[in-house]
Amino acid sequence: MKATDRPNEPATPTAGAPEAGATGHGSPKSGTPVAGSTGTRVRPARLRYWILAMLFVVTTINYADRSTLSIAGDSMQKDLGVSSGELGLLFSAFSWSYLIAQLPGGWMLDRYGSKKVYGAGIFLWSVFTMLQGAIGFFSGAAVALLFVLRFAVGAAEAPSFPGNSRIVAAWFPTRERGTAAALFNSAQYFATVAFSPLMGWLVVTLGWEHVFTVIGGVGVLLALLWTKVIHPPRSHPRMTEAELDHIGEGGALIDMDQPAAEDLGPEDSRARAEATSVRANLRHVGKMLAHRTMLGVFVGQYFINTITWFFLTWFPVYLVQERGMSILEAGVVASLPALCGFAGGVLGGFLSDRLARRGMTLTAARKTPIVVGLLLSTTILVCNYVSASWLVVGIMALSFFGKGLGALGWAVMADISPQQISGLAGSVFNAFGAVAGIVTPIVIGYMIDATGSFDLALVFVGACAAMAVVSYLFIVKDIRRLDLADIDSATAPPATSAPAA
Repeated sequence: MKATDRPNEPATPTAGAPEAGATGHGSPKSGTPVAGSTGTRVRPARLRYWILAMLFVVTTINYADRSTLSIAGDSMQKDLGVSSGELGLLFSAFSWSYLIAQLPGGWMLDRYGSKKVYGAGIFLWSVFTMLQGAIGFFSGAAVALLFVLRFAVGAAEAPSFPGNSRIVAAWFPTRERGTAAALFNSAQYFATVAFSPLMGWLVVTLGWEHVFTVIGGVGVLLALLWTKVIHPPRSHPRMTEAELDHIGEGGALIDMDQPAAEDLGPEDSRARAEATSVRANLRHVGKMLAHRTMLGVFVGQYFINTITWFFLTWFPVYLVQERGMSILEAGVVASLPALCGFAGGVLGGFLSDRLARRGMTLTAARKTPIVVGLLLSTTILVCNYVSASWLVVGIMALSFFGKGLGALGWAVMADISPQQISGLAGSVFNAFGAVAGIVTPIVIGYMIDATGSFDLALVFVGACAAMAVVSYLFIVKDIRRLDLADIDSATAPPATSAPAA
């Protein structure tokens, strides 16, 4: 391979020698199912990008499932006699169970592995979604049954984003992790653009029932495909030695779900089981909340998700009530910030990884897009001082682009989470975001009722963006891989942020 193919890449270790910059798990040992050993350095394959593509598709369907009720809700109200208050209760069912199931979901990921737990989640949430299409046969109990099914969907989807984070940490080296995490996270915006028109067409053409059956059916097929595509790096049937060396040397946690037998003796196995026990996990949660860097990342995610939930819930209402647009116009215009959020999300991960490859410390490479992006999000305040609708839409699109650019929280979690409890750490992180999904619509609703306008609501959203900047600048310290000793001590030991591995 030419030197220009892999700038600054460490040389391949000789047989029996430890890897430079490895994470402590080593390169493939004899007897592992890895193909392609030639004894010379070859260009790594790109199997990890197929894994990332699968995560992107699954996350897109994940968000499409969440939005089925919002698309079918109006027609369901007419056919089943569901009141607006009952519909609001049904909307909340997902968020409550999603929050409650975060810690159990993270524990299961760490205990049983991402492939099994995440795959089971995809199948279950898809089946529960399909069943919602049949509630018309139970009109007398439709609201109660739909609440139960929506609650079940939220619980089944709880391990999804922590699972994404674990898989990215296992498959991607540090200098590629920002882009990978940004891509799976940006699927939430892509789902709005790609599936909202399709689901609207299904409602008009075939009836609201088929929104649930079609989207749920696609999910069931994806669950079957998941079992064929997703494997731990060491045991993937298409993995090459060159790619395994490349990601392992770059900091990927290649043994997260499948430790090499010679690297994990009886005592280590026992310690691993103890580290993921229910009692230990409760202790770890308390320690993570007392750890400065992890708490800063958790709080930052709460404030970032506040911006997301404003756009998901109140933004179309703002366009109709405050800016005088028709419902049809608001529906079209509301997709523009989603497109900008998708573009910002992809760009943020790319820029962060590029800065790391150019020699910037990982801390600076991650924080730079986060701070710049969230400062752009504060421009939402300007909408209170302009009257032209086109300018308002442009400012909102810029604000959501900034939110996408700065939404690198999952990349940071993949960088810092202790390997033994990465699923649990991701679940606590996701729980903070889920709380924002419950609190934000309620707070903004009360602000509108109290003031009669959206002015204070936009100040609230802009202030949350500014608080996310404060969290990352003044609370989050060095971004580096933590271990259980760091968490148990509740304060990270002094360390100088080193260049990304």
